[in-house]
Amino acid sequence: MKTNRRRFLATALAGGAAAALPLSSRAAAARSTDSVKAKYAKLDEILKQPVLKRQFFTSPVMIETLELLRLGNSFLCRVRSKDGAEGISVSNNSQQISLAAIQVNRLQPFFIGKDARDLDNLLEEVYVYQSNYKLQSLALWVPLATIEFAILDMLGRIANKPMGLLIGDKIHNPTVSVYRANGERDVTAEAVMVNLKKQVEESQAKALKIKIGGRMSHTEFPAGRSEKLIPMVRKAFGDRMVCYADSNGSYGVEEGIKFGQLLQEYKFAFYEEPVPFDWYEETKAVADAVDIPMAGGEQEASMHAFRWLIANDGVDIVQPDVYYFGGVIRSMKVARMAAAMGKVTTPHISGGLGYLYMIHFVSVIPNAGAYHEFKGLSQAIPFECKTSNLGTTGGFVTVPTGPGSGIEIDPAFIKKHAVVMRDRGRADE
Repeated sequence: MKTNRRRFLATALAGGAAAALPLSSRAAAARSTDSVKAKYAKLDEILKQPVLKRQFFTSPVMIETLELLRLGNSFLCRVRSKDGAEGISVSNNSQQISLAAIQVNRLQPFFIGKDARDLDNLLEEVYVYQSNYKLQSLALWVPLATIEFAILDMLGRIANKPMGLLIGDKIHNPTVSVYRANGERDVTAEAVMVNLKKQVEESQAKALKIKIGGRMSHTEFPAGRSEKLIPMVRKAFGDRMVCYADSNGSYGVEEGIKFGQLLQEYKFAFYEEPVPFDWYEETKAVADAVDIPMAGGEQEASMHAFRWLIANDGVDIVQPDVYYFGGVIRSMKVARMAAAMGKVTTPHISGGLGYLYMIHFVSVIPNAGAYHEFKGLSQAIPFECKTSNLGTTGGFVTVPTGPGSGIEIDPAFIKKHAVVMRDRGRADE
């Protein structure tokens, strides 16, 4: 277990005991504070840097129309420029079904008549427009990510560049090695193993992730399942398999440390969300007490919170979800902050064609993790991709190199969707 003087000092200072500390301890506390301030200053400079490669576009790309299209529970976003360029994206349908009105009423009107080359600034400005900041979290960021992906698809087609090269300097990862995650809870350890072995065999993945605990501090069922599963996974797959574990906020600090030590014993490569995701100090307390790398951020909605987690070493591996965090431009800012502090970026993946947008993002980040989640190829959206089958071959996926998203969605499928209309009777504020 790590000896953590910084945690002791932080606890003492929080309790009003700074004056009682020896002079040397108070000096150490001051040095520690100065170090964090220096990190914040460095991260703040990174956050000021633009992401979109505006130099690819010599003329304005004025947005003429922006539409949300719906067919049952299928949602697409389509953007068109005044010059006739078009882009389209697929939303996270499981979330968008509850959020469609936010996109069409609160977000889309802002973008009409704007220059798509200003996308970095537009994402900041729409946050304030109509007080949208009050919708912080998935309610705002999932619809906004849907819009961003459509605009980037359009811009990529104009520039004849894949989406990744619109936000990154070069392709660092033309292929993405995958891990398979078993999301089962409330079943026996033996039942988890049956399905996990099948997933790994199908994908030829060299890494996997298991769920431990009961999710967000709920009691685990069956009792003792995680203690049994952790050594069972290592024994079944051997030392060459890279293993991760995700508790989804199942524990308090004491129990989180206990499971961190168990995962460490069985050589797991990272430990995700030991405590509820917005318990930042408690996340850091677990991270400081164990040697296994700490991962987190899939539910995070705040850039400022990521800044805190990175500067204060709350996590070693940052996991923005490209839908939940509002798109790849915001996610790239997190990845840049992480890289500056020697940390790894392993984005979370969710819904729709999330894996497609995620691998474009991963392709251009130099501090990408070794393995990234693959949930299988979605059959719900009929599309063609000429540069990748988007399935796993030998445990990796090839990133599309075509313009924009790199895929062509079946036009007949798009035509079946109807435009979701704005509620003209609503107040704008």
